[in-house]
Amino acid sequence: MRQTAGRAVRVNGRTVHVEESGSGADWVVFEAGGGMGRTCWDPVVALLADRARVVAYDRAGFGRSGRTVEELSIDEMAADLVAMVEAVVPGRFVLVAHSMGGLVARRAVAGLGSRLRGLLLLDPAAESAPVYDTFDRTAVKVDRALGVTQALCRSRLLARLAGGELRRHYPADTYTTMLAEDFVPAGIAQTRKEIRAVAAAVPRFRADPPDPPTCPTVLLSASRPQKGRGRHHAALAEHRRRWAESLPNGRFETVDSGHLIQAEQPGIVADRVERLLGRTGPER
Repeated sequence: MRQTAGRAVRVNGRTVHVEESGSGADWVVFEAGGGMGRTCWDPVVALLADRARVVAYDRAGFGRSGRTVEELSIDEMAADLVAMVEAVVPGRFVLVAHSMGGLVARRAVAGLGSRLRGLLLLDPAAESAPVYDTFDRTAVKVDRALGVTQALCRSRLLARLAGGELRRHYPADTYTTMLAEDFVPAGIAQTRKEIRAVAAAVPRFRADPPDPPTCPTVLLSASRPQKGRGRHHAALAEHRRRWAESLPNGRFETVDSGHLIQAEQPGIVADRVERLLGRTGPER
């Protein structure tokens, strides 16, 4: 398994596991999607290691972070992100977030303030899209399915079957670590909590949207839908586009990828990070 060193950081009475790597004056922070932790960023971290200081962490309850009894809300996860950054990152930085992590990042914008140098969102949840009109019912179905997965993951063989998609996209050492940390009963239990957190957050985000980021913001939307999800996929992409283009300094891009853009197109992600850092010229 990967042996990257990390440290425990206290945030709001909880403990999160943080890994810092790379070199240079610039800083980049990663926020994972639901059911994933710091390891999902390995392909991008490897490309940025000699260009910036990078910070990836496990939210409370995941990976090597301390377990939680309570179910944290998206707002509480955002508060943890802000507290982690205050403890680890000395100056301004670019924040990169995936999927559900986009909700966390957007809610954290107000707390991060002028320290946020740029924001890069990968296939983020778009609560305004019609697919989220019934997400409370979807979450119940997903929770039932994950309950079965949670029981099956006591078997290493069945855990490997549950994590088969990750094996296709990640290096062997990263995949092995994911199996050992995330595809275990405790990890699946935490994923179920986060699905419920998203369901609870959708009506709140619709009623009280987070402050829009004023920093340069890039949203990368995957072009390849899951099987049978073409209509929902197109609607999500359109709502992402509208949101990004409503920002004072926002940009929307479609990427030839499935949902795991950081694993399927790490070079594009690293390039957009560098552009937000101002390290390269304008895109041609």
